[in-house]
Amino acid sequence: MEEIYVTDEYDDCADLRASQNQRGPRSSERRFHGSVVLCLGLLTVLLLVGLIGLGVHYHVSAQRSAAELSSIKANLTERLQASDNKSSSLTEERDLLNARITEMTQELERLQSLSKLLKTYPEGWKMFKDRSYLFSTESGTWDKAREDCRNRGADLAVINSDEEQTFVSKFYKTYAWIGLTKRGEEGTWKWIDGTPLTLTYWATGQPSNGSQDGGEEDCVHTIKFDNTWNDRSCKLSLPWVCEKTA
Repeated sequence: MEEIYVTDEYDDCADLRASQNQRGPRSSERRFHGSVVLCLGLLTVLLLVGLIGLGVHYHVSAQRSAAELSSIKANLTERLQASDNKSSSLTEERDLLNARITEMTQELERLQSLSKLLKTYPEGWKMFKDRSYLFSTESGTWDKAREDCRNRGADLAVINSDEEQTFVSKFYKTYAWIGLTKRGEEGTWKWIDGTPLTLTYWATGQPSNGSQDGGEEDCVHTIKFDNTWNDRSCKLSLPWVCEKTA
């Protein structure tokens, strides 16, 4: 009986060790799996934290880059506008300089032309625009006056404008023969170059078409004090004004 009891106890111990040996590997496997899950969870958390950090960094960087790009764009736009303004200003200055050069060139040509004329014409001739005038220091009839002008390569003055009338009246003392007469066909007043009379400066009551000084009043002289004209006999002795192309 004792042997049977001992045998039974031995069998029970063997079964207990076998049961413990069977449970040992399973428990270790569960712990390993738990560790793996925990590590994966930690990696996931770290990845999420990293992704969030990268997202925040990218957002901040994007905002900063956008601000920098906006600033660069504004700066470039400002510089471009300044460049355009400077270019426009330089273009205006260039145009002004070109215009000034043109004016100075024309003035130089005019002065050179005037210098040549001053060398060409004898003393006593006066310049007005493109014409030259000589105011005689002697007196004579209208015919003598015209002859003297022609001998000088000129003719008695023909008045074509208010400016010319005013200019001529400055350089004689009282009266002066001009190239206006009604000798010829139909007794019509004409200039000696054949042009009809359109612009007139007759004194009050003139032309009178009278007869004085031994002849018909067919010739015209200027009157200085009121800058007018008067018709007189061509035989009257007066100074005269010669005119020719400059």
